[in-house]
Amino acid sequence: MNRFDLTGKVAVVSGAASGMGRAGAIALAEHGADLLLLDLNDEGLARTAADIAALGRRVEVRRCDVGDEERIGDIFAELDRLYGRVDFLANVAGEGILGDPTSITGDEVRQVFRNLVFGRFRMCQEAGRRMLAAGRGSIVNIGSLASHTALGRGHVAYSMAMGAVVQMTRELSTEWAGGGVRVNAILPAQVVNPSLEKRMAVDPTLEGRWLTGIPRGRLGRPNDIQGLMVLLASDASDWITGATIPMDGGNLAMNSGGTIGRRP
Repeated sequence: MNRFDLTGKVAVVSGAASGMGRAGAIALAEHGADLLLLDLNDEGLARTAADIAALGRRVEVRRCDVGDEERIGDIFAELDRLYGRVDFLANVAGEGILGDPTSITGDEVRQVFRNLVFGRFRMCQEAGRRMLAAGRGSIVNIGSLASHTALGRGHVAYSMAMGAVVQMTRELSTEWAGGGVRVNAILPAQVVNPSLEKRMAVDPTLEGRWLTGIPRGRLGRPNDIQGLMVLLASDASDWITGATIPMDGGNLAMNSGGTIGRRP
Protein backbone atom coordinates (compact mmCIF):
# COMPACT_ATOMS: atom_id res chain seq x y z
CA MET A 1 0.00 0.00 0.00
CA ASN A 2 2.97 2.35 0.44
CA ARG A 3 3.19 2.64 -3.34
CA PHE A 4 -0.02 4.70 -3.18
CA ASP A 5 1.40 7.02 -0.51
CA LEU A 6 1.71 10.61 -1.76
CA THR A 7 3.28 12.07 1.37
CA GLY A 8 5.78 14.78 0.48
CA LYS A 9 4.43 15.20 -3.05
CA VAL A 10 2.92 18.39 -4.45
CA ALA A 11 -0.07 18.26 -6.80
CA VAL A 12 -1.60 20.99 -8.94
CA VAL A 13 -5.28 20.49 -9.77
CA SER A 14 -7.30 22.76 -12.07
CA GLY A 15 -11.07 22.82 -11.84
CA ALA A 16 -10.81 22.03 -8.14
CA ALA A 17 -13.90 23.95 -7.02
CA SER A 18 -16.39 21.24 -8.00
CA GLY A 19 -16.99 17.96 -9.75
CA MET A 20 -14.11 15.68 -10.68
CA GLY A 21 -11.49 18.32 -9.87
CA ARG A 22 -12.74 18.67 -6.31
CA ALA A 23 -13.12 14.90 -5.85
CA GLY A 24 -9.66 14.21 -7.25
CA ALA A 25 -8.01 16.90 -5.13
CA ILE A 26 -9.54 15.53 -1.93
CA ALA A 27 -8.43 11.99 -2.78
CA LEU A 28 -4.86 13.18 -3.38
CA ALA A 29 -4.87 14.94 -0.01
CA GLU A 30 -6.27 11.85 1.71
CA HIS A 31 -3.23 9.96 0.43
CA GLY A 32 -0.78 12.58 1.70
CA ALA A 33 -0.27 15.15 -1.06
CA ASP A 34 -0.03 18.91 -0.56
CA LEU A 35 -1.93 20.89 -3.17
CA LEU A 36 -2.23 24.02 -5.26
CA LEU A 37 -5.86 24.36 -6.38
CA LEU A 38 -6.97 26.39 -9.42
CA ASP A 39 -10.43 27.52 -10.51
CA LEU A 40 -12.55 30.58 -11.30
CA ASN A 41 -15.12 29.69 -8.63
CA ASP A 42 -13.76 31.35 -5.49
CA GLU A 43 -16.47 30.00 -3.19
CA GLY A 44 -16.01 26.44 -4.42
CA LEU A 45 -12.24 26.72 -4.17
CA ALA A 46 -12.56 27.84 -0.55
CA ARG A 47 -14.77 24.83 0.27
CA THR A 48 -12.35 22.36 -1.30
CA ALA A 49 -9.39 24.00 0.41
CA ALA A 50 -11.12 23.86 3.80
CA ASP A 51 -11.82 20.14 3.38
CA ILE A 52 -8.18 19.49 2.48
CA ALA A 53 -6.85 21.60 5.33
CA ALA A 54 -9.03 19.57 7.70
CA LEU A 55 -7.06 16.49 6.57
CA GLY A 56 -3.87 18.16 7.80
CA ARG A 57 -2.44 18.84 4.36
CA ARG A 58 -0.99 22.10 3.09
CA VAL A 59 -3.20 23.72 0.48
CA GLU A 60 -2.97 26.93 -1.55
CA VAL A 61 -5.60 28.34 -3.90
CA ARG A 62 -5.30 30.63 -6.90
CA ARG A 63 -7.93 32.05 -9.20
CA CYS A 64 -7.08 30.95 -12.73
CA ASP A 65 -8.73 30.97 -16.14
CA VAL A 66 -7.12 28.00 -17.91
CA GLY A 67 -7.66 29.74 -21.23
CA ASP A 68 -5.31 32.52 -20.12
CA GLU A 69 -1.83 31.27 -21.04
CA GLU A 70 -0.03 34.21 -19.44
CA ARG A 71 -1.81 33.61 -16.13
CA ILE A 72 -0.73 29.97 -16.21
CA GLY A 73 2.91 31.06 -16.42
CA ASP A 74 2.38 33.35 -13.43
CA ILE A 75 0.75 30.53 -11.45
CA PHE A 76 3.74 28.22 -11.91
CA ALA A 77 6.14 30.99 -10.93
CA GLU A 78 4.11 31.29 -7.72
CA LEU A 79 4.25 27.51 -7.31
CA ASP A 80 8.04 27.70 -7.36
CA ARG A 81 7.96 30.19 -4.50
CA LEU A 82 5.30 28.35 -2.52
CA TYR A 83 6.47 24.74 -2.82
CA GLY A 84 9.61 24.62 -4.92
CA ARG A 85 8.45 21.49 -6.73
CA VAL A 86 5.59 19.83 -8.60
CA ASP A 87 5.09 16.07 -8.69
CA PHE A 88 1.63 15.75 -10.20
CA LEU A 89 -0.59 17.84 -12.47
CA ALA A 90 -4.28 17.14 -13.05
CA ASN A 91 -5.70 19.12 -15.96
CA VAL A 92 -9.44 19.03 -15.22
CA ALA A 93 -10.83 22.53 -15.90
CA GLY A 94 -12.15 23.72 -19.25
CA GLU A 95 -15.56 24.40 -20.76
CA GLY A 96 -16.86 23.41 -24.17
CA ILE A 97 -19.37 25.28 -26.34
CA LEU A 98 -22.21 23.47 -28.09
CA GLY A 99 -23.08 24.58 -31.60
CA ASP A 100 -24.49 23.23 -34.84
CA PRO A 101 -21.65 22.53 -37.30
CA THR A 102 -23.35 24.74 -39.90
CA SER A 103 -23.57 27.78 -37.65
CA ILE A 104 -20.94 27.62 -34.89
CA THR A 105 -18.53 30.52 -35.34
CA GLY A 106 -14.79 30.41 -35.72
CA ASP A 107 -14.45 32.46 -32.55
CA GLU A 108 -16.47 29.88 -30.63
CA VAL A 109 -14.33 27.02 -31.92
CA ARG A 110 -11.17 28.95 -31.03
CA GLN A 111 -12.54 29.57 -27.53
CA VAL A 112 -13.14 25.85 -27.02
CA PHE A 113 -9.57 25.13 -28.10
CA ARG A 114 -8.24 27.86 -25.80
CA ASN A 115 -10.07 26.31 -22.85
CA LEU A 116 -9.53 22.62 -23.55
CA VAL A 117 -6.35 22.35 -25.63
CA PHE A 118 -4.10 25.41 -25.45
CA GLY A 119 -4.62 25.84 -21.71
CA ARG A 120 -3.98 22.16 -21.03
CA PHE A 121 -0.86 22.25 -23.18
CA ARG A 122 0.46 25.34 -21.39
CA MET A 123 -0.14 23.67 -18.01
CA CYS A 124 1.64 20.53 -19.26
CA GLN A 125 4.51 22.63 -20.61
CA GLU A 126 5.08 24.50 -17.35
CA ALA A 127 4.76 21.37 -15.20
CA GLY A 128 6.78 19.30 -17.66
CA ARG A 129 9.78 21.65 -17.59
CA ARG A 130 9.96 21.39 -13.83
CA MET A 131 9.36 17.63 -13.76
CA LEU A 132 12.04 16.98 -16.38
CA ALA A 133 14.51 19.04 -14.37
CA ALA A 134 13.68 16.89 -11.34
CA GLY A 135 13.75 13.63 -13.31
CA ARG A 136 10.26 12.55 -12.21
CA GLY A 137 6.60 13.52 -12.33
CA SER A 138 3.15 12.56 -13.57
CA ILE A 139 0.54 14.47 -15.57
CA VAL A 140 -3.09 13.53 -16.11
CA ASN A 141 -5.25 15.22 -18.73
CA ILE A 142 -9.01 14.84 -18.37
CA GLY A 143 -10.33 14.09 -21.83
CA SER A 144 -13.58 12.53 -22.98
CA LEU A 145 -14.93 9.55 -24.88
CA ALA A 146 -15.75 12.22 -27.47
CA SER A 147 -12.10 11.90 -28.52
CA HIS A 148 -12.79 8.35 -29.74
CA THR A 149 -16.46 8.35 -30.76
CA ALA A 150 -18.82 11.03 -32.06
CA LEU A 151 -21.55 12.48 -29.86
CA GLY A 152 -23.50 14.62 -32.33
CA ARG A 153 -25.90 17.05 -30.61
CA GLY A 154 -23.71 20.05 -31.43
CA HIS A 155 -20.49 18.68 -29.89
CA VAL A 156 -18.30 19.20 -32.96
CA ALA A 157 -15.93 21.77 -31.41
CA TYR A 158 -15.76 19.88 -28.12
CA SER A 159 -15.00 16.57 -29.82
CA MET A 160 -12.34 18.15 -32.04
CA ALA A 161 -10.67 19.60 -28.96
CA MET A 162 -10.81 16.36 -27.01
CA GLY A 163 -9.24 14.52 -29.93
CA ALA A 164 -6.40 17.02 -29.73
CA VAL A 165 -6.06 16.44 -25.97
CA VAL A 166 -5.64 12.69 -26.50
CA GLN A 167 -3.01 13.12 -29.20
CA MET A 168 -1.21 15.74 -27.11
CA THR A 169 -1.13 13.22 -24.27
CA ARG A 170 0.42 10.58 -26.51
CA GLU A 171 2.99 12.97 -27.95
CA LEU A 172 4.08 14.34 -24.57
CA SER A 173 4.28 10.86 -23.08
CA THR A 174 6.60 9.84 -25.92
CA GLU A 175 8.72 12.99 -25.68
CA TRP A 176 9.12 12.90 -21.91
CA ALA A 177 9.14 9.24 -20.87
CA GLY A 178 12.92 9.05 -21.02
CA GLY A 179 13.12 11.97 -18.61
CA GLY A 180 11.03 10.24 -15.98
CA VAL A 181 7.79 12.12 -16.70
CA ARG A 182 4.58 10.19 -17.33
CA VAL A 183 1.57 11.65 -19.19
CA ASN A 184 -1.80 9.89 -19.27
CA ALA A 185 -5.42 10.77 -19.98
CA ILE A 186 -8.68 9.78 -18.31
CA LEU A 187 -11.67 9.70 -20.66
CA PRO A 188 -14.99 9.99 -18.81
CA ALA A 189 -18.43 9.41 -20.23
CA GLN A 190 -21.26 11.51 -18.74
CA VAL A 191 -20.34 12.46 -15.18
CA VAL A 192 -22.93 14.41 -13.21
CA ASN A 193 -21.77 17.97 -12.55
CA PRO A 194 -23.53 21.37 -12.36
CA SER A 195 -23.54 21.94 -16.14
CA LEU A 196 -24.83 18.43 -16.83
CA GLU A 197 -27.55 18.86 -14.22
CA LYS A 198 -28.71 22.05 -15.97
CA ARG A 199 -28.92 20.23 -19.29
CA MET A 200 -30.90 17.37 -17.75
CA ALA A 201 -33.28 19.85 -16.13
CA VAL A 202 -33.98 21.41 -19.53
CA ASP A 203 -34.42 18.00 -21.22
CA PRO A 204 -35.69 15.30 -18.79
CA THR A 205 -35.21 12.61 -21.47
CA LEU A 206 -31.43 13.06 -21.60
CA GLU A 207 -30.47 10.77 -18.73
CA GLY A 208 -32.58 7.89 -20.04
CA ARG A 209 -31.06 8.20 -23.51
CA TRP A 210 -27.53 8.21 -22.12
CA LEU A 211 -28.19 5.20 -19.93
CA THR A 212 -29.11 3.07 -22.95
CA GLY A 213 -25.40 3.13 -23.84
CA ILE A 214 -23.94 2.64 -20.35
CA PRO A 215 -23.99 -1.04 -19.30
CA ARG A 216 -23.17 -0.14 -15.69
CA GLY A 217 -26.64 1.37 -15.45
CA ARG A 218 -25.87 4.80 -13.99
CA LEU A 219 -24.22 8.07 -14.90
CA GLY A 220 -20.76 8.80 -13.56
CA ARG A 221 -20.22 10.48 -10.22
CA PRO A 222 -17.32 12.82 -9.45
CA ASN A 223 -15.95 10.39 -6.85
CA ASP A 224 -15.52 7.75 -9.57
CA ILE A 225 -12.31 9.50 -10.59
CA GLN A 226 -10.65 9.27 -7.18
CA GLY A 227 -9.04 5.84 -7.50
CA LEU A 228 -7.63 6.56 -10.96
CA MET A 229 -6.30 9.94 -9.86
CA VAL A 230 -4.44 8.49 -6.89
CA LEU A 231 -3.13 5.57 -8.96
CA LEU A 232 -1.73 7.83 -11.69
CA ALA A 233 -0.22 10.26 -9.19
CA SER A 234 1.51 7.48 -7.27
CA ASP A 235 4.49 5.20 -7.79
CA ALA A 236 2.04 2.34 -8.28
CA SER A 237 1.65 3.47 -11.91
CA ASP A 238 5.37 3.95 -12.58
CA TRP A 239 5.24 1.99 -15.88
CA ILE A 240 2.00 3.52 -17.16
CA THR A 241 2.39 6.36 -19.63
CA GLY A 242 0.67 7.36 -22.85
CA ALA A 243 -2.49 5.56 -21.73
CA THR A 244 -6.00 6.81 -22.49
CA ILE A 245 -8.18 5.24 -19.82
CA PRO A 246 -11.97 5.15 -20.24
CA MET A 247 -14.02 5.91 -17.13
CA ASP A 248 -17.38 5.20 -18.63
CA GLY A 249 -19.37 2.36 -17.07
CA GLY A 250 -18.69 0.21 -20.13
CA ASN A 251 -19.88 2.76 -22.70
CA LEU A 252 -16.90 2.47 -25.05
CA ALA A 253 -16.94 -1.33 -24.94
CA MET A 254 -20.55 -1.70 -26.02
CA ASN A 255 -21.53 -1.99 -29.69
CA SER A 256 -24.46 0.17 -30.83
CA GLY A 257 -26.47 -3.03 -31.20
CA GLY A 258 -25.42 -4.38 -27.82
CA THR A 259 -27.88 -5.55 -25.19
CA ILE A 260 -27.23 -4.57 -21.60
CA GLY A 261 -27.07 -7.60 -19.35
CA ARG A 262 -29.21 -8.47 -16.36
CA ARG A 263 -29.36 -5.93 -13.57
CA PRO A 264 -28.75 -7.14 -10.03
